[in-house]
Amino acid sequence: MRKYKGRDFLAAAMAFLLVASLAGCCKDDNDGNNSLSVLTGLQGGTEPPVTLGSLSGFRVLAGTTVTNTGLTTVDGDIGVWAGSAVVGFPPGTLTGTIYTGPGPGPAATAQSDLTIAYNEAAGKPPGTSVSGNIGGLTLAPGVFTSTSSLAISSGDLTLTALGDSNAVFIFQIASTLTVTSGRQVILTGGAQAENVFWQVGSSATLGTGSDFSGIIMALASITLETGATLHGRALASTGGVTLDSSTVSP
Repeated sequence: MRKYKGRDFLAAAMAFLLVASLAGCCKDDNDGNNSLSVLTGLQGGTEPPVTLGSLSGFRVLAGTTVTNTGLTTVDGDIGVWAGSAVVGFPPGTLTGTIYTGPGPGPAATAQSDLTIAYNEAAGKPPGTSVSGNIGGLTLAPGVFTSTSSLAISSGDLTLTALGDSNAVFIFQIASTLTVTSGRQVILTGGAQAENVFWQVGSSATLGTGSDFSGIIMALASITLETGATLHGRALASTGGVTLDSSTVSP
């Protein structure tokens, strides 16, 4: 074995560390993605899921009005509180029950639980910083924080649980969430829509024909444009939820 002394030893050690680092960072993950392109949120997915309480029965919840245009499908309950208007069913398919305000009842309880869930998500310590367009990225579990608006455009967003079906993703968004037409949120590596939480400080819009996954908790309103699909829940605190030949399902 060759012996190194002084600066020769230091140079050899640095070379070894460089090679080891490159070998580790370029290893493919369980989904076949090069891990150089995977951004992990702070806490690394060890965060528990946001507490939903009675929200677990609702696919759509609004503060003012739920408006449907076209042949929308909602697989679960619809709630409105403190408003009372649900417009446009039928036509469309609803497998659950419609609950409205302004009095006490399931919708009122759900709105109370939405406030708790929203504040829980917003109150997490800030996570990995994201901004602008996150389309085209692959994200591993954890907390991601945007201090302004967030968009999924010019590319699809991939969320990989890296083989852990219980892994949690939490997005803290200070302003709007916008998904442009035809864009997707793709779940891989065992990721589950029920473990993806989008806390939106303003309003969320899913564009025409988009395919989105996760639980949207918006302080204001949520709009699903024509043909948009949401695997998760549309939960709006103070504003309305608008659907247009959309699908909201697990």
